[in-house]
Amino acid sequence: MIVLVAGTGTGVGKTFVAAAVVRAWRARGFAVSVRKPVQSFSPADTGTDAELLASASGEDPHTVCPPHRWIPAAMAPPIAAGKLGLPPFTTEELVRELAAPAHGLTVVESVGGVRSPISIDGDTTDLADAIDPALVLLVADAGLGTINAVRLSLDALAPHRVVVFLNRFDPNDEVHVENAEWLRSHQGVVTLTSLDALVVTVSDLLRPPAPVVPEA
Repeated sequence: MIVLVAGTGTGVGKTFVAAAVVRAWRARGFAVSVRKPVQSFSPADTGTDAELLASASGEDPHTVCPPHRWIPAAMAPPIAAGKLGLPPFTTEELVRELAAPAHGLTVVESVGGVRSPISIDGDTTDLADAIDPALVLLVADAGLGTINAVRLSLDALAPHRVVVFLNRFDPNDEVHVENAEWLRSHQGVVTLTSLDALVVTVSDLLRPPAPVVPEA
């Protein structure tokens, strides 16, 4: 079973949220793996997304993201690859290299925003279509502009099932509170603001319904 972690943009905290839910699920006794199909980063970074995710899942960083998909340039991956003279790659190639375990839960983290290019021929929406996740976890900022960003992302991700997480939510910030309520009441989307609630809610959504026992 796959959960895709996507974002409304760069810097919204996708990796932090993905790592947090992986740790929480492992603490609950679930078998969880994590994958990052490709990552681009500044050579000055002290730690990459794959390394942070690997520390949460207990896997090797090169299992999380294949070493040839580590691109040391802080641009969208296909652009970064082109700048460094690396071969272009397709979404199909990235999906083929995921090597997700056959059993348990696999968290796949995308890159940038929903429409940011992840390959020479696709973005996160194409990745979602290819891997058909049980759920998409859309990470967004809580402040001004998030309603627009979330709505555009929801349209792009249709018809996949999406849960929204407002990262860095401050319950004392009126804008944050109103944004969350608007998304719930006007968009009808599950919108969460705490990691504890996120873990519980997503766990419940992923649990298969109990079989119906026919009456005697």
